[in-house]
Amino acid sequence: MASKQEKREKTEQKGKKAPEPVKAASNEKMERVPNRLHSVYKKEIVPSLMKKFSYTSVMQVPKLVKIVVNFGVGDAVSDPKLLEEAIKDLEAITGQKPSVRKAKKAISNFKLREGVNIGAMVTLRKEQMYEFLDRFINIALPRVRDFRGLSDKSFDGRGNYTIGVKEQIIFPEINVDKVVKILGMDISFVTTAMTDNEAYELFSAFGFPFRKKEVRA
Repeated sequence: MASKQEKREKTEQKGKKAPEPVKAASNEKMERVPNRLHSVYKKEIVPSLMKKFSYTSVMQVPKLVKIVVNFGVGDAVSDPKLLEEAIKDLEAITGQKPSVRKAKKAISNFKLREGVNIGAMVTLRKEQMYEFLDRFINIALPRVRDFRGLSDKSFDGRGNYTIGVKEQIIFPEINVDKVVKILGMDISFVTTAMTDNEAYELFSAFGFPFRKKEVRA
């Protein structure tokens, strides 16, 4: 007959769970594939601009640093729900949580008090920036009514470009049936370009549909 010690050991072994097999590395931890436009920039745009402007170093080639999308909601002063809807729309469009903008000073004529929430803003960088740029150029802009191309007069003299969009519904992420109010936005593209002419060539290479070129170096 088995001793008490042997019986106790058998009981303990039955209570133990078999060790789980080691799982293979999750695909979620794999490196993300670069956005299409990011790849185009590295493989095509950089060599093209180096040749066009006779750069001696890759570091001289202008690049896109960030995209800032800004919703101004002045009516939020009287109806805070409008700002809530604007924040939802902006998050749907950019895929990033917006930050709320507050009034920097009081304006009595508009019944605006300092510190009141009046807008929302998102700053996109790296892969999210390129992904948004791709959708903006190839999906959103073609949905603009009576679109005839982008103006080349919206550069700031330092290689940055700002576009005013009148309706957020040009983005397919927005459900028109659920829109509370049509809102406009400003989209600023910030680059490392030293001149507007270099920035123009950079944006043209990305596929910006400019109407005509009148930018000077």
